[in-house]
This record gives sequence, structure tokens and C-alpha cells, in this order.
Amino acid sequence: MITKKIIPLIISLAIISISDIQAQKDSVLQKVPHQISVEFGYRYSFYPNTGLTTDATLTGLPNHASNGVGILADYGWQLTGLDGKKPAIYLTVPLGYTMLFPDDPQSKRIGMLNYGWTVRHELATKDKKLIPFIGYGLFLSNLSEDGVVGSVTGHQTQFEGGVNFKMTGSIFYFAKLQASYSSYPKLGYSKSLHFMYADLRIGIRF
Repeated sequence: MITKKIIPLIISLAIISISDIQAQKDSVLQKVPHQISVEFGYRYSFYPNTGLTTDATLTGLPNHASNGVGILADYGWQLTGLDGKKPAIYLTVPLGYTMLFPDDPQSKRIGMLNYGWTVRHELATKDKKLIPFIGYGLFLSNLSEDGVVGSVTGHQTQFEGGVNFKMTGSIFYFAKLQASYSSYPKLGYSKSLHFMYADLRIGIRF
């Protein structure tokens, strides 16, 4: 009696196992597409820096540096639009560096190292030649000033809009305009440094 009950159970388990193996073979694992971007451009600061410290022996006159250049690279993962029927959304991890040059001989150069994350919404599907996009991001920004020992770390909030220009294959050129706001603690002073930037960037995605 026991044998008669066990044999059908074994057969049933074998059928289920074979079916499961076949289903795994038939299933297609889809790798999430990624995208690398490299960009370069011009930055203008609306709020010129007044020095990282209040010590006159270190800073001298207020430091004014409002024009500069920056470079940034990011690695992004596509979150939506995997079937190509809807516009894509990318989550990216950027790393960039920007230099602001002194406006006068008494001022100092400023350096900013930025890293964080961004979200980019494309407004057209990938079969289009022109793909407008908007994006936003949150960064940590490490700021240093020539002639001042050490650096300070603050936060940066960024918004951007631009256009991807499709070339051959999966290569895109792009141009964008971005605006951002940053705040940094000021060494030896209770108030923070505040900056508002406008950037014009061009780059390539692949």
C-alpha cells in the first residue's frame, strides 16, 4: 500500500521538476541597460565667494571667483522604457570637478569636487533623432580655495534640461543647461556660504 502511494508522488514530483527546468530554459533574462556620459562646459556663479574663513591673514580681501569650467562623468542605469515604447528614465551616479577662476588679482581660485546621484527623464523614445530630457540631482560638494588649508563639504541641488542628438548605434551627443544651488559651512563663522550656479554643458553618451 505504501509503495502504491509513493510511486505516484515520485512521478508527480519528477514531472514538476522537469517542467520547472524547461520553464527556466525558456525564460529570457534581460540585462538592465546602462549608459555612460561624459560632459564638459562653462559655469557662472551668481553669488561670488567671500572666503572660506573670517581670518584676514588667510583671506585678505573678499574672494571673487565667478567664472569657470567643469568636467563630469556618470554611470547610469535605465529604469523604464526597456521595451522602447516609452521614454527612458535613468538613475545615474556622477563624479565631477569644477574650477572657478579669480575675477581680479587679489582673489583666489576655487575648486569643487562633486559626487552624488541624478535622475534623468527622457521625453521621447530612443527611435527619435532628437530626444529632449529633464533631470535633477543631489550632490555632496567638497570646496577648496587656493591659499587656505583644508576644505569644506556642503550640499548641491541641481536641475537641468537639454537635448540628446542621436548619432550611430547607441552613441548620443548632448547639450544642456543646468541651474544649481549650493551651501557650505564657513570656517570660523556661524553663517554658511551660498552659491547659485548656471552651467552650459556639452557631452557624449554611450
